Amino acid sequence: MCSLSQEKVVKTTTDIESLRSEIRDKSVRVIDVRREEDYKQNHIPTAVNLPLAKLLSDDSPERVLKLVNSMGIDDETSVVVYDDTFGALASRVAWTLEYLGHSDVSLLETTYSKWKSIGLENDNLVPDIQSKEHSINLKPEILATSDYLESAKEKEGVILVDNRERLNYLEQHIPGALSLPYRTLSSQDKILRPKEDMKRLLDNRGISGDSEIITYCGSVGTLSGLAYYALKSVGLPNAKLYVRSFKEWKSLSKPTEKQEDANYWDLSAE
Repeated sequence: MCSLSQEKVVKTTTDIESLRSEIRDKSVRVIDVRREEDYKQNHIPTAVNLPLAKLLSDDSPERVLKLVNSMGIDDETSVVVYDDTFGALASRVAWTLEYLGHSDVSLLETTYSKWKSIGLENDNLVPDIQSKEHSINLKPEILATSDYLESAKEKEGVILVDNRERLNYLEQHIPGALSLPYRTLSSQDKILRPKEDMKRLLDNRGISGDSEIITYCGSVGTLSGLAYYALKSVGLPNAKLYVRSFKEWKSLSKPTEKQEDANYWDLSAE
C-alpha cells in the first residue's frame, strides 16, 4: 500500500493571489455559489452566480451542461468556485463540474467574508457572458450510488467516511463508517488544512494509500464534497462521493447502526 507522501498531489484549491492574477489576465471563470441576493450586493470581480439551490433543483448532466455553457465555460476554461460557507457549497458545485468531465476546477482557498475582510476587490457588476460549448464526459468513478455503496462497503480496501457532526454519527450512521466531521478539515483561515496537517489527520483515521474511499454526509453531498476535496488535496487517488448521502440511505430503509459506546466517545480535539 502506498503512503500519502508517494501519491501525486493535484490542485484542489487556488490561493488568493493566484486568483487575483488570473482575474487580471482574464484567464479564469469565477463562480459564486451564494444566494442571488447576496451576489447582487457584491462579489469577487468577474464572478458569475450559480446558487447551489439552483444547481440542486435539477443536477442531471444535461441540465448542468446548459448551466455550464451559459456561464461561458468550455472544456479548456479554468474555473474557481467560492462560497461563504467554509467551502462546502463550493465543493458540491466543483464536484458536479468534475463529474461532468471538467478537469480544471478548484476551490478558492478561503471564504468570501475573509476575502472582503482583508480589503480585496469586490463589485456588484454582473459580467456580460458569451455562451460556450462544453462536452459531456462523465466520470462515474467519482460517484457512489446507494446500490454501489451497499455492495462496496463490505469489501476489503474500501473505507466509508461519515462527514456529519460527530453527534449525528454517534446517533446513527451507515454500518462500518468512520467519523471524520467536516469541521476538522479546515484551518483557522482556510477551508482546508495545509497538506501535511491534512495527511496527519487522515493517517490518524487510517485513511491513506490506495484504498477506495467513499464519503457521505446528511443529504446533498456538501459536507462530504468538502471531504472529497480534502482527500484529493493529499493525493489520495480513489475517492468517491455518495451524493445523495444519509438522507437517501435512510429513505431506502438500508441498514444503520448506532455507536454502542456513544456516551464515552472521545470528543477531544484532533
